[in-house]
Amino acid sequence: MKRMRDMADPDRPREKIATRGVGALTDRELIAAIIGRGVPGRDVLEIARDIEGVIADSGAPPYAALTEIQGVGSAKACQIAAAFELARRHYEPGEVRIAAPADVVPLVRHIADRKQEYFVCISLNGAGEVIGNREVTKGLINYSPVHPREVFADVITDRATSVIFVHNHPSGSLEPSREDIAMTRQLVSAAEILGIRVLDHIIITRRAHLSMRERGLL
Repeated sequence: MKRMRDMADPDRPREKIATRGVGALTDRELIAAIIGRGVPGRDVLEIARDIEGVIADSGAPPYAALTEIQGVGSAKACQIAAAFELARRHYEPGEVRIAAPADVVPLVRHIADRKQEYFVCISLNGAGEVIGNREVTKGLINYSPVHPREVFADVITDRATSVIFVHNHPSGSLEPSREDIAMTRQLVSAAEILGIRVLDHIIITRRAHLSMRERGLL
């Protein structure tokens, strides 16, 4: 088992961070720095390579997919998942301004090809800047149950003036379902009571996205 301390000093991911800065590391080395060490029969960079593959396939790696990798137990899976979630939460909110549906896509790309439906709520301030970006629910293959109480709890805490909803379609189809339309109308009604404007509800797949506002469904 190769641990980072067994590598030559200049090659250690954590040593590189200390001497050259975190930007000098490859993605694989960054992962190795997070997990720290390998297991008998698999060195840290081999495990990092497999994790890198999962990330390439799914964006933010699901916990279950990580634990299927040889050498990644619950602790390492939690470390990786937590690192991704922390990075996602601290993408400098207020720096991103939404002017069109396409501006939303980079913020939610991580759910585009998930095998379950995920519902995301993006909070915006009066200047149209993003001040919150959260996964509210995840559901079945083709349905994610959403309740207004869950959706707007954090939006109110954010003191948002408007919101954008996003959910993925694991089927790859961009066509809004009857349930999508009914849910959107319910959320718009709830938002009106709260004095919050629903700017859009976007459906995203791996290859494209659809704006329900542009479709005339809001």
